[in-house]
Amino acid sequence: MTLQQLRYFCEVVRQNMNISQAAAALHITQPGLSRQLRLLEEELKVGLFVRNRTRLVRLSDAGAELVSMAAHTLESADNIKKAAGEHATQHEGTLTIATTHTQARYALPGVLRRFKQRYPQVQLSLRQGTPAEVSYLVASGNADLSIATEPLELPAAMLMLPCHPLQRVVLVPAGHPLLKTRRLTLEKLAEYPLITYDYGFIGHSKTLSAFKAKGIQPHIALNAIDADVIKTYVEFGLGIAIVPDLAYDRARDKKLRAITASHLFEPNTIQIGIRRNHYLRGYMFAFIEMFAPHLKRTVVEKAITEMATRRAGVDPAQPAH
Repeated sequence: MTLQQLRYFCEVVRQNMNISQAAAALHITQPGLSRQLRLLEEELKVGLFVRNRTRLVRLSDAGAELVSMAAHTLESADNIKKAAGEHATQHEGTLTIATTHTQARYALPGVLRRFKQRYPQVQLSLRQGTPAEVSYLVASGNADLSIATEPLELPAAMLMLPCHPLQRVVLVPAGHPLLKTRRLTLEKLAEYPLITYDYGFIGHSKTLSAFKAKGIQPHIALNAIDADVIKTYVEFGLGIAIVPDLAYDRARDKKLRAITASHLFEPNTIQIGIRRNHYLRGYMFAFIEMFAPHLKRTVVEKAITEMATRRAGVDPAQPAH
């Protein structure tokens, strides 16, 4: 059994049992791929696939159990290469961060500037989406870290590290009647059309939950995933907006005013997401600490270890024997 055979096995599964597509992705011939799969099955003494003549229909029971082990083995082998390369090129490499628009636009510019000054040889990439989308990018291996609120459904392969809370404010145009209100209430907010985040954001869910708890049904005029789009439509008078306080910039948003709403809505928590078994380079630990100073390397490594022991069914609080 070779790592190459395991790689072939995983690629066929990834291509939904399509041998021709898998062969093209692996840059080998279809007969060569089929032969390697047969050799792997002979070595393991078990069929990995249910076949209809020469066509692969689905994974066998054994194949379904073994594919995750094969993927884990390949990732471990890749981590060995990365760990070795770490000693040769400690300050070179790539870092792909999956994050929401708000974090990319308002929270990350200063952090990324400091990071590039310290690690000029590291190539940075930003990928944007909803919390669910950015978590999937990390869980699927297409990004190294995610920065967002925790998604409504967290992938099992993800470890989330809390960074800091996000309070919310209500944005209104200059001269809006709400600016004369001494203390903002949900009832007062419900008198105006709301512009808020798309349903893919947990913050949106918490916003609506606060209204629901009071038996209030607000009128949602517009959903969007981009804070700048939301603010633009507030400026045009389409409604008022409930956004993280981070998204309001007094110097830039001169046509808008922000009203504190921390007493009305439960704060969100921004979290950094890491994929289980993903090898973190030294500069990745450094980036995490730059974004959240309390998340030092020792803290992150401890959280990773505790996650691994929990998944293995071991109580991290109990000493090993």
